[in-house]
Amino acid sequence: MCGIVGLFLKNEALRPELGSMLTDMLITMTDRGPDSAGIAIYGDAQDGLKMTIQSDTPKVAFAGLEVALAEVLGAPVTVKVLDTHAVLSLPDGTEAAARAFLTARGLRIMGTGHSMEIFKEVGLPKDVAARFGIRDMGGSHGIGHTRMATESAVTTLGAHPFSTGDDQCLVHNGSLSNHNQMRRVLSAKGFVPQTQNDTEVAACYISSRLAEGANLGQALDGTLQDLDGFFTFVVGTKNGFGVVRDPVACKPAVMAETADYVAFGSEYRAFAKLPGIDDARIWEPEPATVYFWER
Repeated sequence: MCGIVGLFLKNEALRPELGSMLTDMLITMTDRGPDSAGIAIYGDAQDGLKMTIQSDTPKVAFAGLEVALAEVLGAPVTVKVLDTHAVLSLPDGTEAAARAFLTARGLRIMGTGHSMEIFKEVGLPKDVAARFGIRDMGGSHGIGHTRMATESAVTTLGAHPFSTGDDQCLVHNGSLSNHNQMRRVLSAKGFVPQTQNDTEVAACYISSRLAEGANLGQALDGTLQDLDGFFTFVVGTKNGFGVVRDPVACKPAVMAETADYVAFGSEYRAFAKLPGIDDARIWEPEPATVYFWER
């Protein structure tokens, strides 16, 4: 079943409230999928690379990581630990070396970019958000997901969002019927899914289209042609977010827009605590129609 939320802020004054608003929205969707949850936050872009990593044994895995990684890269590194995750700040041009080092140490890479941070774990949205202090995070936009697993195991790696490109991630409600075929096609192009989750296949598909020069709208439009099944996708990028539903649109979805923000929710009640919601334009996204907002 799953629950999706998304929030794109137009009003810069609301940036400090992004994490709090997203958390409230996601907690409201808990009964649509209580086995795991995750949120992607787009904050201020930084010089150099930002990489979010995860470990089931963070006290051991993150001990001495800053010094060890700096020695390997030959450049300064900062490590900000948040429960089972850590956000690394690295110099540009060091991603390949950092990935090789971190993977060899058994660390999982959740996502990379210049503004995106991803936090996801098994558990209820309220617990996952509290573990990472999501309420205290600010930014320009973000997406979140609470999951009811139907296509793969209840694990951290199976939780959403999935990130397969710099500053790009995806959450999904639904099921794809041709994901195994598409997995082979994408792997041949160098976009190799790391889990059995069909959602990661969709994320890889969008990354491949963006790498080929498509814009976000074109990449989302391509999902309607090449991905079979029933789905609602919400995608985050460095500059904004986008929404698309399959031609049948059997999964619930609703959007709200004011002068201050654009919001997405699997149900209207996700918007209940948003400021100015009484005056918002509310609508249900049309089937097979791409919506996206960028700065």
